[in-house]
Amino acid sequence: MKRDKHIYIGLDLHKFQHTAVILDCWFEKLGEMTFQNKPSIFPRLLEYVNRYLTEGLTPVFGLEDVGGYGRDLALYLLEKGYIVKFVNSSLSNSERNSYAMTQKHDSWDAQCVARVLIRDLPYLPDATPSDIHWIIAQLVGRRNALVKAQTALKNQLHMQLNYHYPSYKDFFSEVDGKTALAFWESYPSPSHLEGATVEDLRKFLLEASNNACSTRKAEQILSLIKENIRQQETLSFKA
Repeated sequence: MKRDKHIYIGLDLHKFQHTAVILDCWFEKLGEMTFQNKPSIFPRLLEYVNRYLTEGLTPVFGLEDVGGYGRDLALYLLEKGYIVKFVNSSLSNSERNSYAMTQKHDSWDAQCVARVLIRDLPYLPDATPSDIHWIIAQLVGRRNALVKAQTALKNQLHMQLNYHYPSYKDFFSEVDGKTALAFWESYPSPSHLEGATVEDLRKFLLEASNNACSTRKAEQILSLIKENIRQQETLSFKA
């Protein structure tokens, strides 16, 4: 593959927009374009690239990511019959760090991808977007979002419990366990336990825990609540 038969388009990929930098085989910058990451916009990239094509030249595209933000663009270019190469980010990082004055912006990042594309063209693998990798990435992203949301909700629960039940950490081994959640839902504050006996609470806990909690747990909870109430009354009296 002769280098002087191509122009080289390096792409810096992001969630909402991409930046393309076009170089010739002598590493001279021909053009630059930033465009939205939307399939309906991708034809504009080809229109722009075609401005720099002369007879005998064909474009080669280099993407660091063909399974995430760059997947749609890679598929589009491949469907159009263009040469698309996968440029490992470690290669473009090495290119970027090889300069005394390092830069960090989309245009320079895209140019570093293009420079790697020129230098290592015969050795770079063809871009092969994989649906299974994309699906896995989507599932991992969804799981991370759910974990983050769960953590936020759990922190909110801790704040509310600390206000209503100062000794709540001694009630159950896990504040978000099945039995604990059933208790917080039925008795969101000590006032909902007013008049409840040890036997009443025992029956509730036995059902919620599938017979795992005993009379001792019911006695412990009621005792802790009474102790907290006495402490609050003492503090109020002193104030």
